[in-house]
Amino acid sequence: MSYLDDPRVLFAAERTLLAWVRTAVALMGLGFVVAKFGLFLHLVAGHEPSPAQEMFALLTGVALVALGVAGCIAAAVQHRRFIAELGPGEVPRGYRTGLAIVSTYALATLGVIVAVYLVAS
Repeated sequence: MSYLDDPRVLFAAERTLLAWVRTAVALMGLGFVVAKFGLFLHLVAGHEPSPAQEMFALLTGVALVALGVAGCIAAAVQHRRFIAELGPGEVPRGYRTGLAIVSTYALATLGVIVAVYLVAS
């Protein structure tokens, strides 16, 4: 199925993937900050958070990181499916379409590592 035989379609798809990846990175970063917020309170305010507060912050942070990882994986899968539908006129010669997908999966893997680190620490 060919859309327009126009490479701009591919570039629009890559911009969409980038938007999803930026959102996922923001979620992962926010999750890390939320999970470590108890440490911030302890250092800056001299306030020791209760174990329940620490657990809530940890679970919320890990959930946000996991949501970012899921967003990365979903975006990569959707992008790969879309790329498979493009015609030969829509992908410039010599253009590597797999790099964006590999990078997104690598970012998802790093997110998993961050989640494991948060749970283990």
